[in-house]
Amino acid sequence: MTDEHKPYIPTTASVAELTLVPILMGIVLGIVFGASSLYLALKVGMTVSASIPIAVLSITLFKAFSKLFGLRKS
Repeated sequence: MTDEHKPYIPTTASVAELTLVPILMGIVLGIVFGASSLYLALKVGMTVSASIPIAVLSITLFKAFSKLFGLRKS
């Protein structure tokens, strides 16, 4: 345990943590799943939580778009 910890990302690096792509993706997915949940609640009188499907879909979409926009940590 004499080795000094070396971080993967240097402390001098400037990493973009909040970019336009995640914000737009969140807005679009929020509108789509909010509208579908509202429709289901009004049509059937019962609704489900959209948090699990939207989490799975967002991870899938970010993996697909990472090739287009490059590798980003967001």
